[in-house]
Amino acid sequence: MCLAIPALLVELRDNDQAVVNLGGILKEISVALVADVKLGDYVIVHVGHAIGVIDPEEAARTLALFAEMAEMEASTPALGGRASAGPPQAGPAPPGGSEPHEVGSVGAEVTR
Repeated sequence: MCLAIPALLVELRDNDQAVVNLGGILKEISVALVADVKLGDYVIVHVGHAIGVIDPEEAARTLALFAEMAEMEASTPALGGRASAGPPQAGPAPPGGSEPHEVGSVGAEVTR
């Protein structure tokens, strides 16, 4: 299963690269697939690429749902009763499946 998540665009870089804030984690992503993005936009990020722009209200609702799911998981013994590390991340593709992904492959973590 793949998942696209909203992230706040906090820095534009050369060569269609940008930095987004994913719940306090800064990640470098590609914005080559989305025209006319600007600082402060919320973009939908999938495997290290912005694939669309989302309005701030929809981004807030989506992020609130992720937080609610994490709280439910943390309080449900059948799910391990432990805190979630966040939304699921892509893992290796099954044999004969799509291209492989690194675990947590929403882009390279930004170092400053």
